[in-house]
Amino acid sequence: MVAPGPVQLHPDPTGGTSGVVTKQSARSVGDTVARFVELLGSKGVKVFALVDQRAEARAVGLELRETTLVVFGNPVAGTPVMEAAPLAALDLPLKVLVWADGERGTQVSYTDPTVLAARYGLRPELAAAFEGIHGLTDALVGA
Repeated sequence: MVAPGPVQLHPDPTGGTSGVVTKQSARSVGDTVARFVELLGSKGVKVFALVDQRAEARAVGLELRETTLVVFGNPVAGTPVMEAAPLAALDLPLKVLVWADGERGTQVSYTDPTVLAARYGLRPELAAAFEGIHGLTDALVGA
């Protein structure tokens, strides 16, 4: 098994970072998604949807690298965030993208929680609802 690679922050066209965190998984896309769903279930986190974007592209005659979006969350944590900042519902439930990069293998990407908290002006106690994504993805790529 390959050790997980370093966290990457992706540059945006303005010279900053896009606020996306990416971690490398030693597993295939399918195995990474399955492991993530299992990990979420063990933590009592609800999986709202799995979107196999490659399959959707193929359904209309197009090709796309393996790309699966996992939509998940905890209504107990997310509801107070949306109550305080209704537009946070644009980013909730949380999403993790698991995708194949031909050069680097399987990647796990998500929006940095500090970006989400800043975007909606959340108080620290509400912003904490987003922070668990770091530990979940660390556990995903680390074992």
